[in-house]
Amino acid sequence: MKRYQWGFVASGSVLTILFLIVVNFLTSEEYPWFIYPTVLLLLLPLGLYCSMEKKLTLFSMVSSFILLVVLIMENFIKTPGYPWVLYAAAPIILWPILSILGKRNYNMFVASIISILFIFYYAILNMYLAPSNPWAIFPAFVILWWPLTIYHSKRNTFFAYSVSAALFIGLFFICINAFYSPNAIWAVYPIFAVLWWPLSMYYFYHRRAV
Repeated sequence: MKRYQWGFVASGSVLTILFLIVVNFLTSEEYPWFIYPTVLLLLLPLGLYCSMEKKLTLFSMVSSFILLVVLIMENFIKTPGYPWVLYAAAPIILWPILSILGKRNYNMFVASIISILFIFYYAILNMYLAPSNPWAIFPAFVILWWPLTIYHSKRNTFFAYSVSAALFIGLFFICINAFYSPNAIWAVYPIFAVLWWPLSMYYFYHRRAV
């Protein structure tokens, strides 16, 4: 039954792609807009097949490859003078890597090494593509939650996690404030809001201990 379902979805996707190609060249031959829905229509039967066969790693590898090819083509055709595809390349490539690693993603060493490489990659991009704008702190802020969370979850130090996270968020807002609007000190407002996290955790543990 599953094969028939997959065959129905695959044939429907192929027919829809052919229909969109015909409509595209009949209405606007100069712009191949059919590429964008085609990507989704290709991933739909692939995702269904990989889900039925439990081959999620295969899905992540093929999907990331298709997305990269489409983005590279878009970059080369529309804006060849600026390689913006490099910004999206790291998370797209990271997707199949994390799928291959599986349970090893919960290893502190693996999380730390990948996070360092991720930050280094965007720091190099920041340095060469936009040195006047320190935007690399944003992907660094996102990826560092991974090893920070693993470190505290393995030790069950949830109160310490809330303190570390509050300090981390506070440092992030201070950097944003200093880099982008140094004349207006606004970082104290989100920092004040974040402080309720460790305070509530402390109250919870203190009340449970009593």
